Amino acid sequence: MGATETPDTTPASVLPSTLADWLRLEQTPGVGMVSAARLIEHFHSPAAIFAAGEADLLAKLPLHTAPAQARALRQPDRAFLDAVKLQCEQVQAWLERPGRRLLTLTDPDYPAILLQLCNPPLLLYVVGRAELLAGPALAIVGSRNGSAQGMANAARFGQSLSEAGLTIVSGLALGIDAAAHEGGLRGPASTIAVVGTGADRIYPARNRALAERIAEQGCIISEYPLGTPPAAGNFPRRNRVISGLARGLLVVEAALKSGTLTTARLALDQNRDVYAIPGSIHSALSKGCHALLRKGAQLVECADDILEDVYAGRRAAQYAEPDARFVDALLAALGDDPAGVDTLALRLTLAPAEVQCQLLALELAGLIERLPGGTFQRI
Repeated sequence: MGATETPDTTPASVLPSTLADWLRLEQTPGVGMVSAARLIEHFHSPAAIFAAGEADLLAKLPLHTAPAQARALRQPDRAFLDAVKLQCEQVQAWLERPGRRLLTLTDPDYPAILLQLCNPPLLLYVVGRAELLAGPALAIVGSRNGSAQGMANAARFGQSLSEAGLTIVSGLALGIDAAAHEGGLRGPASTIAVVGTGADRIYPARNRALAERIAEQGCIISEYPLGTPPAAGNFPRRNRVISGLARGLLVVEAALKSGTLTTARLALDQNRDVYAIPGSIHSALSKGCHALLRKGAQLVECADDILEDVYAGRRAAQYAEPDARFVDALLAALGDDPAGVDTLALRLTLAPAEVQCQLLALELAGLIERLPGGTFQRI
């Protein structure tokens, strides 16, 4: 993002020899994300797709569009290939800067939770702490014209949930999104911004300083090619990634006709929990939340309402079981004095996000306790 450079010890996962193939598959006219994901699942790589016979391709593509898609995959025109070559050079130059990665659908570091989607992004451009994509997360969204109280609520929830080990996911928009990111940055689990432009663009410009802080302390991701401008159609599409990355989604404030409610519907379709903060019956920004509550969203008044549901309720067995391999090592690393996530990660040579997950599990198991300032001590 911009001139921000973030130290990164992990090299870009996609190899130069395969980058052009992934870009070609992503840009092939008429082949959407659903078809591309289905082809990758069967053929395992773009190169194998391009080398496949027509009959094999037709068998894996939607019946009504299969012939046109197969032709586009097997017989690209020269102008298209030249454009892909130019784009490949641009991406390679972008990847040379520290803190940047390009994750493909088959990359081992690609967020496993996104693979649950029917239309996962084929490529993810990442700036910053890519390890956050592997940890537990909660999305916080709301109005771009949030009230003062709504902004305070978003920041407070973001900070409390980040301190509890949940990375905050939002869309870098003005208003509630920006406040949620600010709150997430105050906790050790930090924040992920899913943007609707290329990863080399900052939008809106008023959030430039925030975006640069997220690139340094958190993570910014985009599925759009470098240079993509902030077109209106990009943002509804990116919303499925915001909800898809998270265990659940919190709506802070929203009008009845709002893109926020679209994100909430996507979350429900993805089998994510949806939470909403109630407000005044006289406020237009509360009506969207109240509509969600009437349709079954869970009413929350504090971060503990979400944490109890995510970790101590019906999802506890899936997300909050201590890993027996790490219990003794983590407790030994903690010792007798309080320590924070980053300190423990260094002692254990593990990613901070992995340590956060285990700390939360140990806290819920009653083996450690959380102290002010995001540190932990043994009980």
